[in-house]
Amino acid sequence: MSTFQENTPLHRIQLPLLTEHDVKLFIKRDDLIHPEVSGNKWRKLKYNIEKLKQEKKDVLLTFGGAYSNHIAATAAAGKFLGVKTIGFIRGEELANEPLNKTLKKAKDDGMELHFISREDYSARNEKWYIDDLHQKFPNTHIVPEGGANFYGVTGCTEIVSEVDIDFDIIACACGTGTTLAGILIGLKPHQNALGFSVLKGEFMRQEVNAHLYNYFLDETTVEDYQMQLEINEDYHFGGYGKTTQTLFDFMKWFKSETNIELDKIYTAKLFFGLLEEIKKGKYDNKTIIAVHTGGLQGN
Repeated sequence: MSTFQENTPLHRIQLPLLTEHDVKLFIKRDDLIHPEVSGNKWRKLKYNIEKLKQEKKDVLLTFGGAYSNHIAATAAAGKFLGVKTIGFIRGEELANEPLNKTLKKAKDDGMELHFISREDYSARNEKWYIDDLHQKFPNTHIVPEGGANFYGVTGCTEIVSEVDIDFDIIACACGTGTTLAGILIGLKPHQNALGFSVLKGEFMRQEVNAHLYNYFLDETTVEDYQMQLEINEDYHFGGYGKTTQTLFDFMKWFKSETNIELDKIYTAKLFFGLLEEIKKGKYDNKTIIAVHTGGLQGN
């Protein structure tokens, strides 16, 4: 795993808005972990791959959509680490179409692709479906979509332990809630976690709580973390994968101001929302860490 850069640097952002509100904003540059397995994708795969090796299994099977960063990262990690990968892709109709760039790269990296119906895909987390997969694909370690399991959460706890300055808030974009749950577990009592949901709907807190319970197996412990958790669901721009010209304009502006590229699915929504909330005076006099979770291949 020496090819993966952990302990990624903090990069301080200097903007007039931040000075006006006395906010110190740092970006945790997890996009620099690896050019093809960047950010929280590697964090969530790391201990899943270790588990696979401990159990002497030789195949990593996971799930994703046609443009999934997780699928692309899993295939690349498998190539670099010598692990066979299988991807179950949502949409059986895609089997008869030319592969898009994401899926072509995954296939070129050695991933075996299986295109399944949306009905089957909706059952991907059901015990009977997982048991059936184990029968059909023996000697396989199965990773949920997005790396959303105990091992994924464990990898994300290390984001906080790598931050060598004191801070008030650590923020990230969230889809499955895995990264946010890991961050929350890693906090000190005076620190808070702030998640910007990229999905439409008010369910992210329940997702994070489910990960916490899976990690601790203790409802009381899960309740203890609620005061340190804030979820913002106002900047999804229409839902997962949805974008607007406003978001694209923001990405261009942010790159020109900071020389840091954002992705349109996750981090652009995170930084747009965070700066809007700072503009409202919500985080005056705070030190904030914002996690760049990579995902640039999605652009």
